[in-house]
Amino acid sequence: MNLVSLRVITDDVARLVAFYESVTGVPAAWATPEFAELVTPVGTLAIAGSRTVALFGEGTARAAANHSVITEFRVADVDAEHRRLASLGRTFVQEPTTMPWGNRSLLLRDPDGNLVNLFTPVTEDAVRRQERPARHAGSV
Repeated sequence: MNLVSLRVITDDVARLVAFYESVTGVPAAWATPEFAELVTPVGTLAIAGSRTVALFGEGTARAAANHSVITEFRVADVDAEHRRLASLGRTFVQEPTTMPWGNRSLLLRDPDGNLVNLFTPVTEDAVRRQERPARHAGSV
């Protein structure tokens, strides 16, 4: 089994897509005005409008209600990203900080209040943990 995407439900798809495009530098692929994806080499961040929730069952998800998930992006240089995002007027929950597990992390919130972590592994152990095995044909 492979985790392939995370979906964020929002009342303002365009605003959230613009935020994630500016943070990641990844352009969104729009399927409809209510659904867009930011596709990276290892996974996809999908952003869907609140009206799409009815497709899964009314009330199954609620926009801007997340208090337990942090969406994380590995970046080459978290301090450079901090400078770039600060120049765009972004505010931060936590300035770049080296965590006990060896990642240098920067926390901010998206427009719906969801936590976003940009991080760079800075210790050998952290780099090793981030290595991913090569994908094999037919793997599930």
